[in-house]
Amino acid sequence: MSIKQAYLGGGCFWCTESVFQNIKGVQKVVSGYAGGKFPNPSYKEICSGMTGHAELVMIEYDDSIVSYEDLLAVFFSTHDPTTLNRQGNDVGTQYRSVVFCNNEEEKELVINFISEKASEIWDNPIVTEVVLLDEFYPAEAYHQNYYNNNPGQGYCRIVIEPKVRKFRAQFQHLLT
Repeated sequence: MSIKQAYLGGGCFWCTESVFQNIKGVQKVVSGYAGGKFPNPSYKEICSGMTGHAELVMIEYDDSIVSYEDLLAVFFSTHDPTTLNRQGNDVGTQYRSVVFCNNEEEKELVINFISEKASEIWDNPIVTEVVLLDEFYPAEAYHQNYYNNNPGQGYCRIVIEPKVRKFRAQFQHLLT
């Protein structure tokens, strides 16, 4: 067993978290922030768009059960990596499509994945940032496990639930 971490930002972290929690081999998903100008930002600061941070999830996974490439396939299929600084009605740099890599080897793997596989999924050019991770900051406690804790909330029913259903239909082979 080899536990690794992946850092993926595909818009609202509530949506991203809810998808990756359903994958076998994923041990933990933590919503948080990375890529900004100062340490330990708050959600309010992130929402201002002034910090430079992106909303993302840290995915802790067993790579003997699920591969990094599988996680990338899910990531690029469950958000729109062709829209700059937005996902649906969520607009701002905090909602950008971004992969934060642990090292240069992983960065090269992501760049190759985008050119060889992700670009086959989307007609428009992919604008996902691929950068090295500097620091990951977990979001406030009320953001963690948001969809599961708030299934009746409007955003969960209207935005997240359809995304999770689509993911489950497309990636049945990866489900827990």
